[in-house]
Amino acid sequence: MSVRSPLLDLGFVRFGIVGVAATFIHVAVFSLLVEVFGVAPVAASVPAFVTAMFASYGVNHRWTFGAQGSHRVHLPRYAVVALTGLGLNVLITYVVVNLLGYWYGLALAVVVTVVPAATFLLNRNWAFKIAPASAKPGTHQ
Repeated sequence: MSVRSPLLDLGFVRFGIVGVAATFIHVAVFSLLVEVFGVAPVAASVPAFVTAMFASYGVNHRWTFGAQGSHRVHLPRYAVVALTGLGLNVLITYVVVNLLGYWYGLALAVVVTVVPAATFLLNRNWAFKIAPASAKPGTHQ
C-alpha cells in the first residue's frame, strides 16, 4: 500500500500555477501604482495584494478546487487563508532574520516552501471544503 502526499496531486500543481499568475498580477498592480501614479510603496502593496487575492480566488474556486458552493462562504474563508499566509510569511521572516540572525534569503527559502503548502492544505480542507450531503442546510463545517 503506497501513501501519497496530499501535496502531490493535480490540485497542488494548479494551485502553484495560480500562485505564479497572482504574483505577476501583484507585481503589475504594485509597479503601476508606484511608477505611474506615484503611490508610496507601502500603500501600493495593499491594493496589489487585494487585487491578486481576488484574481487567485476566482481561478482557485473553479479550476483548482472545483468548488460549487456559495461565494458568501468560500470568499471570506479564502481571505482568512490568504491573510494567514501573509502573517505566516511575516512571522517566519521575523524569526529567521530578527530572532535567529540568519540571512533573509534563508527566511525566503522557508517561506516559499512552507506558506504555499500550508495555504493549499487550508484552502482544500477548509476554505473550499464541500459540506457532506448529510449536513443540515444552513450549517457549515
